[in-house]
Amino acid sequence: MTTTDAGGRGGLSVRTRITAAVALLSVLALSAAGVVVQLIESRSILADTQREVEQELDEFVALQATGDFATIPELLEGFLLRNVPDDDELLVGWVGEEPIARFPGDDLVEDPAFREATLPLVTEGGTTYLDTADGEVRITSQPVRQDREAGALVVVTYLAEDRGELARTMRTYAAVALATALLVTGAAAWQSGRLLRPLRTLRVGADAISATDLSRRLPETGNDDITALTRTVNGMLDRLERSFSDQRQFLDDAGHELRTPLTVLRGHLELLDVGDPVEVDATRALLLDEVDRMARLVGDLILLAKSDRPDFLDARPTDVADLLTSVIGKARVLGEREWVLELSPALPEQVVVDGQRITQALLALADNAVKHTAPGGRIAVGAALHDSALRCWVQDDGAGVAPEDRERIFGRFGRARVPDGDEGFGLGLSIVAAIAHAHGGSAYVDPHTRAGARFVVEVPVVVPAPDREEDPWPAS
Repeated sequence: MTTTDAGGRGGLSVRTRITAAVALLSVLALSAAGVVVQLIESRSILADTQREVEQELDEFVALQATGDFATIPELLEGFLLRNVPDDDELLVGWVGEEPIARFPGDDLVEDPAFREATLPLVTEGGTTYLDTADGEVRITSQPVRQDREAGALVVVTYLAEDRGELARTMRTYAAVALATALLVTGAAAWQSGRLLRPLRTLRVGADAISATDLSRRLPETGNDDITALTRTVNGMLDRLERSFSDQRQFLDDAGHELRTPLTVLRGHLELLDVGDPVEVDATRALLLDEVDRMARLVGDLILLAKSDRPDFLDARPTDVADLLTSVIGKARVLGEREWVLELSPALPEQVVVDGQRITQALLALADNAVKHTAPGGRIAVGAALHDSALRCWVQDDGAGVAPEDRERIFGRFGRARVPDGDEGFGLGLSIVAAIAHAHGGSAYVDPHTRAGARFVVEVPVVVPAPDREEDPWPAS
């Protein structure tokens, strides 16, 4: 089985590679086991043969030690009468240069090659091997001397029978090992296919997801590593879908907001009478005003785009009381209102925030409060510590915010009831929310305010670490 990637290159599938690896390892392991078994059994056959021959020779020596036989021929014949060799043995009594007795009868003794190989052993003793028509034989001699007469007991062992049994055993082992390897390979193919099936489902599902449709999700079944991977991919798709949706909505809203000033610019330029200086001056002032509005819109959009960057904040230890006092001082020029500073006595001396961004957010809220209050109205700017979070607010005594608009107004271009003369784009509160989110907090309208509206920027409190005084250099 092969697979083809996006570039058109084919290759073995993971299932095929796993199955081939298991098959190869099984064959190597079973082959190695067979070789070891054959070596052990071959040595065992030789050891058994050696032990049987030594038993025959020990019995011959023991019979000789009894002294019941006057001559060597009598000793050899007496031994042959008292012992029955195994099926793979031949006992030969040898005197001088000729065999005088054998048991059982065997034509091997008449073989000239056998006589030639055995004759040196009659006087010297030892063991030799000889290839015959019946296979390889092992020849072992036990010399014996009496007076001037010399002879020997010759034990001949046929090795072909035991080796044939070993060969049959190894053939049986090879057949069983082959069947076992096939069984293990089949089990590996089935198991690897079962384990990799979720990955194939994951791949097919991922291929079906396109940039125009990110709503599809991959099925999550089981509780293993592949399920965790699927869950991670689905989470990534959630984030991508939100990002693409926000981007699409952002572009739609930005295009809608820019379309109006561009239409105004085009319309006045088309109707402009360049020969009328008064009309030229009026049109110029109007167009510059529209250009300023577009520049302000583009600036707000760039600020919102930068809010997700790591360098959007420059957080450092900031005195909260000094920060809000500065905000009140700057906000007074926004309108003739009764500006009030509300500070909780439990505020920490310093917190780690971006003072400029917090100031920007509170001034945007103050500007919004001025738009929704009448001259002389009350606007309070305050801060308090609540459950390890710093709450900064701007509260006015205006008409308030309808419950259905409290979340929508923090979205990009989201606007509620707009007072007369408000030429904003609906980006101010979204910038406030972006600054709060960049600090790890949130921005919202307090639903428990009875009169007016109270806009809150809540960020987690990060207390700066105390400065460590360096130890003075020891006196020299």
